[in-house]
Parts: sequence; C-alpha cells; structure tokens
Amino acid sequence: MPFIGPWEIALIIIVVLIIFGPKKLPELAKSIGSAIRQYKQATEGFLGETETVPYQPSPKAVESKDERLILLETAKKLGIQTEGKTPEEISEEIVRRTQTKRARRSRKPVESGGEAR
Repeated sequence: MPFIGPWEIALIIIVVLIIFGPKKLPELAKSIGSAIRQYKQATEGFLGETETVPYQPSPKAVESKDERLILLETAKKLGIQTEGKTPEEISEEIVRRTQTKRARRSRKPVESGGEAR
C-alpha cells in the first residue's frame, strides 16, 4: 500500500473543513486528542498488568536453601538419616557424630616405640 503524500493530506484537511466547518474544527481536534490519550492510557495499563517482574527470591531465601543443601550433604557423608527430621535435629546429629569421631581419634593408642605426651 503506497504512503500518503502531502497532496492526500491536504485533500483530507479540506474535506474535514467542508464537512465540520472552521468553528467545529478545534472542538473536533480536542475530542480526537482526548480519545488518543485515553487509548494510550488504557493500553499502557493493560501492558503494565501483563509485564510482571519475574520472581527473584530474596538473598535470605537463597542462603537458607544453600544452607539446607550443605546440611543434607554433610549428613549424607556422615551416614545420618535425614528423612522426617528438622534441620535443627540434623545439625545436632552432625555435631554429635563429629564430636564422637574426634573423641575416638584422640584416644587412639600411640604407635609402638613412642610415648604419649
């Protein structure tokens, strides 16, 4: 479809002047302007509703997920059952296991030929 040139625009303006008259033309322009403004506001409002910000978890939530994963991995390495336990219970079990392992290491007998200090 060809573009509207300056002669076509002039012809449209002349036809509008003849139909509405010079006294009604400012009123017509005002009503067209307000209609365009309302249309833009409505479309911006609609687009604003559909363009939502994607969910971004708070840093605190990410930290707690990371902490929970680390906790579960540590428990798994130590052979601790995690099903049905709260993170606090798992933490306590990890502490108990590591303390007992340290106690066992410190009680190991001294190798032959050496004295305990």
